Amino acid sequence: MSKTLLEQLREMTVVVADTGDLQAIEKFTPRDATTNPSLITAAAQMPQYQEIVDETLLKAKKDAGSGASNAQVVSLAFDRLAVSFGKKILEIVPQRVSTEVDARLSYDTEGTIAKGKDLIAQYEAAGIPRERVLIKIASTWEGIEAAKVLEKEGIHCNLTLLFGLHQAIACAEAGVQLISPFVGRILDWYKKETGKEYTGAEDPGVQSVTTIYNYYKKFGYETEIMGASFRNIDEIIELAGCDLLTISPKLLAELDATEGELVRKLDPAKAATMDIAKITMDKATFEQMHAEDRMASEKLSEGIQGFTKALETLEKLLADRLAALESGSKVGEAAKTLFQSYDLDGDGFITREEWLGTDAVFDALDEDHDGKISPEEMGSGLGLLIQLATAGQ
Repeated sequence: MSKTLLEQLREMTVVVADTGDLQAIEKFTPRDATTNPSLITAAAQMPQYQEIVDETLLKAKKDAGSGASNAQVVSLAFDRLAVSFGKKILEIVPQRVSTEVDARLSYDTEGTIAKGKDLIAQYEAAGIPRERVLIKIASTWEGIEAAKVLEKEGIHCNLTLLFGLHQAIACAEAGVQLISPFVGRILDWYKKETGKEYTGAEDPGVQSVTTIYNYYKKFGYETEIMGASFRNIDEIIELAGCDLLTISPKLLAELDATEGELVRKLDPAKAATMDIAKITMDKATFEQMHAEDRMASEKLSEGIQGFTKALETLEKLLADRLAALESGSKVGEAAKTLFQSYDLDGDGFITREEWLGTDAVFDALDEDHDGKISPEEMGSGLGLLIQLATAGQ
């Protein structure tokens, strides 16, 4: 019997699940998993995870004290919820989970360092060694500087929202454990900018990761490369051989259902023979290259805004859930409010560009796969837990 593409991919690349859904992680058995506020937002509203959310909120309420506001309780609960999901994921995956620092700290080096240390302390207090956790940080210059400090203290980092070679080089020179270049979002930008369709090796996102991979392997950097944010399995096929690839459950299922020969496209031995110029990276060079790369500049800023919105959305949901737990009041309007906050042009649909958050969540909500989320899809997806709570469950 021939092997599926997923089985062959696992022989040359570490497969990581891009989801907060524990059942999806159990199904596809990746080595690592990654999560963030928008993924937790989706998972936290699935009825099977209601107990985790409720326990975390009530414990935070107790620990914050009787004088604490709901906003203070929610702030305390957020990191605990991320760690709670991280702990559950680590019961399934054999190696690591990535847990994200508040995106609002993306340009705050000291704040990012403090948050990273706090998250690791929570994991270690729960008996999880720091080697099994990656602190996920946006690839701003300030974020990379924070990661440099954390790495020196044995706190390993995953630098996300990475769109340009300058970001990748800065991360490698900072000794970062892992980077997550966003393949699909790079493709989105070029399609919108040029109006062209790209396939196979012509895909700009595929080309970006290939360039970074060859640069790292040419100069012997140990920083791991984890391609992320895929639009289709063709992008994954073109990056076979990359150190790691983080893939949504939908695309994992498609790879697992597809047979055929998978050819290794990225190879360290080939990269070592390439004629590649070395770039010495400092802050001035980083800022100059970033300013000259309009795609990277726009997508980094947009990504930070999206993750910030996802965090604010999660905080609102937690506040609503806490109010429901305390008083039994109905919170059924929350799904409608969330929809309006994302429907920026008010046309009654949320497009991928408007969503700004994590691709895996968008794909999960887009039930008919037409590239946009309707109010009904938002209601049945993100509103599910709220509807159950309203029904008294």
